[in-house]
Amino acid sequence: MARRASRAIARGGGTTLPGRVLLALRPDALEALGRRLDGGAVLVSATNGKTTTTAMIAQILRAQGRPVVHNQAGSNLAWGVATALLDARPGDGQVGLFEVDEAWLGAVARALRPRIVVLANLFRDQLDRYGELERLADEWAALAHELVEWGTKLVLCADDPLVADVAPTPQAALYFGLEDDARALPHRDHAADATHCRRCGAPYEYTVSWLGHLGRYCCPACGHGRPEPTVAARRVELRGMRGSLVEIEHNEQRARIELPLPGVYNAYNALAACAAAIALGFGLRDAATALADVQAAFGRVEVVTLEGRELVLMLIKNPVGANEVLRTLVLEDQQLCLWIALNDGIADGRDVSWIWDAEFELLRGRVRFASCSGTRAPEMALRLKYAGVEAPLAVNREVAKSLEQALRHTDGRLYALPTYTALLELRTWLARKGAAKHWADR
Repeated sequence: MARRASRAIARGGGTTLPGRVLLALRPDALEALGRRLDGGAVLVSATNGKTTTTAMIAQILRAQGRPVVHNQAGSNLAWGVATALLDARPGDGQVGLFEVDEAWLGAVARALRPRIVVLANLFRDQLDRYGELERLADEWAALAHELVEWGTKLVLCADDPLVADVAPTPQAALYFGLEDDARALPHRDHAADATHCRRCGAPYEYTVSWLGHLGRYCCPACGHGRPEPTVAARRVELRGMRGSLVEIEHNEQRARIELPLPGVYNAYNALAACAAAIALGFGLRDAATALADVQAAFGRVEVVTLEGRELVLMLIKNPVGANEVLRTLVLEDQQLCLWIALNDGIADGRDVSWIWDAEFELLRGRVRFASCSGTRAPEMALRLKYAGVEAPLAVNREVAKSLEQALRHTDGRLYALPTYTALLELRTWLARKGAAKHWADR
């Protein structure tokens, strides 16, 4: 009743309010509803990419004819999972597939006792809410010991030292990672976070860096290093906004994915999804075939048409994620028209100083027009000025008016780079225009 009422009245409360009501009435609702999932639960957590990775796993499951209960609108706290579980029905083999906020992973996992937990990365994000990365890594490591005792299979990114190290033993995890040195960065990101060994504190030595602090690393002091990935991307070919080619190997079996999503970060998402599928008992080639038709997740390289122009929505929320979006954009041949919306809501993180760690300098000489919006629009404009972006620059805090202005300056494609709450505001406006579904109805 709460879900129906909130969707009818507020349009957008249908993903969290029902779960809040449910958990207030029945604090054990997650445990009770989770028992209806005949196929068990799969949890996915990461700082970046959990929405897309979860959408990819859902695509693989549905391609194999498995019914899925999924928090596809991206509400990833306990009440969002509880709302999704309202659709759980015993007796038909449903798999519960849930992306889970990094800080809420322990509570949700202890309630659901999942079959599989996928941990893809930990990056600096919303320090005012999460605290330092090491605290989250310690919490994940303590949880991993409990999960292994329950029989949960861990699927971990070998390239992230914070994630790879949470497994109690190497045998407790299925590791995935990149093995294409052609995709290496010329130098490690300024935004790299986990640069010191969690076991002895000495600085890691990296032979390759692929994304942030993800790479091939080893501690020269204690010898602890990157575990060998058993699900590996042997080749990644980037094709700008047109997508990418990813070749994945597992146990001498290879699969080729013509992925319609761009960037190294989406190659990682596809790799994590394939590893999860293997842990669930599916074949690598079946998983790869399903991903050839995957659609962009909500606001993650999502393309909508408005007033005869293409609007490409690319969420940015922390330095590493923003850098990967920027690297993807500069692969395009033409000059860029940009709309960047920086908010400082609680869901964004009140501290927006992260924009100074993102490499907006990559845009120098590549921008034809830029518009800055959101509650912290002036700070974003200042950052672009310091980055050396000399194109005409508009500043307007009002999302709708700012976007309309940007569209008037755009002949073809406008790239929209909003933070999280700005993305929700933008999608609501697009829904009113009839250009996209409402974000709560996806």
